[in-house]
Amino acid sequence: EAQRIPPWPVVSPEAGTRSVQQPERFSIHPAQGLQRTAGMLARLSLLVALTTLASPAAAFVPTALPLASRPVPASLSLSSGSRVAAAPLSSRASSLLAPRPASGGSLARSGRVTHSSTLASLSMLAGGDKKKIIVLGGDGFCGWPTSLHLSAQGHDVIIVDNLSRRNIDTEMGCDSLTPIESPAVRVRAWKEVSGNDIKFLNLDVAKDYDLMVQLFKDEKPDAVVHFAEQRAAPYSMKGSKQKRYTVDNNVGGTNNLLAAVVDSDLDIHLVHLGTMGVYGYGTSGGEIPEGYLNVVLPDGNAKEILHPAYPGSVYHTTKCLDALLFQFYNKNDGIRITDLHQGIVWGTNTPQTALDERLINRFDYDGDYGTVLNRFLMQSAMGVPLTVYGTGGQTRGFIHISDTCRCIEAAINNPPKSGQRVEIFNQIAQTARVRDIANIIKDQTGCEVNFLSNPRNEDAENELDVSNAKFMDFLGEMIRLEDDRGLFAEVQGITEKYKHRCIPEMILPASFWNKKTAKACETNTLEVMAAESEEGEKKLGGVFM
Repeated sequence: EAQRIPPWPVVSPEAGTRSVQQPERFSIHPAQGLQRTAGMLARLSLLVALTTLASPAAAFVPTALPLASRPVPASLSLSSGSRVAAAPLSSRASSLLAPRPASGGSLARSGRVTHSSTLASLSMLAGGDKKKIIVLGGDGFCGWPTSLHLSAQGHDVIIVDNLSRRNIDTEMGCDSLTPIESPAVRVRAWKEVSGNDIKFLNLDVAKDYDLMVQLFKDEKPDAVVHFAEQRAAPYSMKGSKQKRYTVDNNVGGTNNLLAAVVDSDLDIHLVHLGTMGVYGYGTSGGEIPEGYLNVVLPDGNAKEILHPAYPGSVYHTTKCLDALLFQFYNKNDGIRITDLHQGIVWGTNTPQTALDERLINRFDYDGDYGTVLNRFLMQSAMGVPLTVYGTGGQTRGFIHISDTCRCIEAAINNPPKSGQRVEIFNQIAQTARVRDIANIIKDQTGCEVNFLSNPRNEDAENELDVSNAKFMDFLGEMIRLEDDRGLFAEVQGITEKYKHRCIPEMILPASFWNKKTAKACETNTLEVMAAESEEGEKKLGGVFM
């Protein structure tokens, strides 16, 4: 039936601006009325979501325990015999991104990283005018320091996050080792120390589609940085619930984002944080190129194709599916996309997060979200043996969190041109074997090393030869694990300072790739837990009880 439509604010599709229409009484099809109502509700929901910044979202925020006044170690000895001075964070902040000295290296690597000898041919300042940037997943480990870094460079930053990572903390019963403030406190603290505003919006990229489209239309961002994905391979293998959530959230969210860019009718550059795991972690028999592989067809013709995907977990599978979605939307709708295949991120603080205790970044040490370096240093701080999975022969790529932030900025400032294919970079600084990292920490601290049955279904040993020529053209030299710059000591200082917040049993693996690995790990893990509990009681006065 025909119905009367009262006056309300609407968005003019021609001008893209709000206006108030005062229509006469007229007839309209019910479907049109519903469509207009949905649009109005989306705008009202956006307004409500923006006001959540005033609320500390206490239900999602871990309680911060009193801070321990533990000094950062004065120095650490690397396996090469060099010394790493551990200056306070405040004194290191200004020099953290200074030119890096050449390093002979102390890690015995099974693999290599080749790069261009021409540094910084792509300028960090290219197109460096002030931009409006929406950071999806801006409350997380990579998203938060990246948001601060971009704001410090003068960009207008909007953080979008549904606080799902904090919810997972609650689910697992394990908070970040560092005490994380609410989003409201974080952005207020950043305003105090920098004078810059950052907006925060509580929005679920995988569910709040209309809200996201309206956000794009209202804010008209130059770029969107996509961190809004469940990022832990072990968590994605924990059980059917976590597998389904990871696929729904990651793949559904990425498709929603791409469709929203199309529906917004805006030329938005999308920068996505992917993973080196899309290539797989078996020995490839050759150098892994940056995204595209030259092949010769049976008829003798040469062709360049997207590198075949070899995912090793449900999480890695979602990143492979992301890559296919990027290829389609780029070809079909012309969306400009940069996909960064990143290695394991290490480190905790950046120059910006080190400015104030309220800005401190996450530090995950548990068996699901804690990276190998974090877990090892946490065990070292607790005075218990390091737990290496399998033989420790797994070779992985590594990059410091500060270099991640720099690369995101460089990618934003050097977007693909209209009509250009998806730009792919291998975002790593170096490769290293897991057991070599364990040996470095053992040499520094005198801790013991235990070997656990591997909870993952992966090769016991692998090579990892990676090309990152284009990536190195972005950034030049990067921070390395063995650099004589105090950064490795910074991570160890974090574990020492906040170890009273640690739940030691959470460091051990709790997610298994299949029933076979779970059975193999069960007895082995119980033996290690018993041994570590006994050792911990001796050294720490019953902290494991």
